[in-house]
Amino acid sequence: MTVKMIAVDMDGTFLNRQQEYDREKFSQLYQRMKQQKVRFVIASGNQYYQLKSFFPEVENELAFVAENGAYVISEGEELFTGEIDPELVHDVLTILAAFTEGHTILCGKNSAYVAENEPEFFIEHGRKYYHRLKKVPNLFEVKEDTLFKFALSFPVEQVSEVLEQLHDALGEKVIPISSGHGDVDLIIPGIHKAHGLMKLQEVWGIKNHEVAAFGDSGNDLEMLKHAGFSYAMSNGQPKVKAVAKEIILSNDENGVLTKIEELLGN
Repeated sequence: MTVKMIAVDMDGTFLNRQQEYDREKFSQLYQRMKQQKVRFVIASGNQYYQLKSFFPEVENELAFVAENGAYVISEGEELFTGEIDPELVHDVLTILAAFTEGHTILCGKNSAYVAENEPEFFIEHGRKYYHRLKKVPNLFEVKEDTLFKFALSFPVEQVSEVLEQLHDALGEKVIPISSGHGDVDLIIPGIHKAHGLMKLQEVWGIKNHEVAAFGDSGNDLEMLKHAGFSYAMSNGQPKVKAVAKEIILSNDENGVLTKIEELLGN
């Protein structure tokens, strides 16, 4: 079987602990991908404007399944944008107010938003993943944008319990998923990374068995189950390793690029 699409998560997968990757090796492999007509896709929970900053030379050649599938861009063109109904946004924010140890970023197409009374450490943390992040008096007042995700942060040791509580409180309105390191995203039901890949596959005529996907966290599960070739990082969460067809070297050991080189044929 031949691989025609390679989809990579970023944090904990493609990027090492320093939020970097081997740019020279990637550049060499990317040229080989182009020669072999293999599409390279960045599939992440992070904001599009942050993700494309990692690939300044080729950002307009790549496809991005950003915000856990809520915003899909191919070669600089918008392919899909999810939307949470404004009334539902209000309802979810009201429910989240009861989670006193959590912090919230509201994610939209044009920007992400954070309440100005959030602690500065959280706002600075948020800027790493949301290059467009606006402080607002409160999140209930955000109206002039298409909103499609909530990005939450909790103490790491509370995440499992919080996920259960959020499931109970929210029902099927939005779906809580772990994205690692105490981060929890609330996403639109059915709108996840695999959904974003399917949008691209429709355009490119690529079958599921021709897709290779790499991930490490709960928000990668659908994508790994969807792909014909699925790889979990050795540093990944146990449930992610359980669904992947192969466990590879960690994100600090160049695991993704090593496996891509193998897939392309040494």
